[in-house]
Amino acid sequence: MWADHVARIRDSQDQAAFAEVFAHFAPRVKAFLMKSGADHALAEECAQDVMATLWRKAHLFDPTRASVATWIFTIARNRRIDVLRKQRRPEPEGLTWGPEHEPDQEDVLTLQQESEHLAQAIAELPQAQRELIQQAYFGDLSHSEIAEKTGLPLGTIKSRIRLALDRLRHAMK
Repeated sequence: MWADHVARIRDSQDQAAFAEVFAHFAPRVKAFLMKSGADHALAEECAQDVMATLWRKAHLFDPTRASVATWIFTIARNRRIDVLRKQRRPEPEGLTWGPEHEPDQEDVLTLQQESEHLAQAIAELPQAQRELIQQAYFGDLSHSEIAEKTGLPLGTIKSRIRLALDRLRHAMK
């Protein structure tokens, strides 16, 4: 039933189908987020963001891989993780206003050499790992988005990225 609603949202931006999905899932997502520690306002905001994501990305839903409920609650869990990561980021200290002093030429040269070394190390990765690193770090895609885009299981994506990062870490020593 819900898969049909998502298909109608995907195919014809069916607002009635979206309203039904929203009415059913939004309160459940909000409750899920509150049980996981979010306050009322944050849970409300995340739930609305999840439902907006459903509207925008209905084309990414694959009924052969998950139910609508699983897909929606996975989006909710990922939003919650994103919020937690943002909250734990330290505020930048010592930001200066106005023009900054020019960096030392030695620092510029060192950074340039390290960048070239990293580019070479990335180029030497196996193609499958290199593509995932590029998507994750230069394409700014989440592991879940890469899995959706490539059709590979999320665990495979994470394993390949972890192996690639380990290779890069050793190459940069």
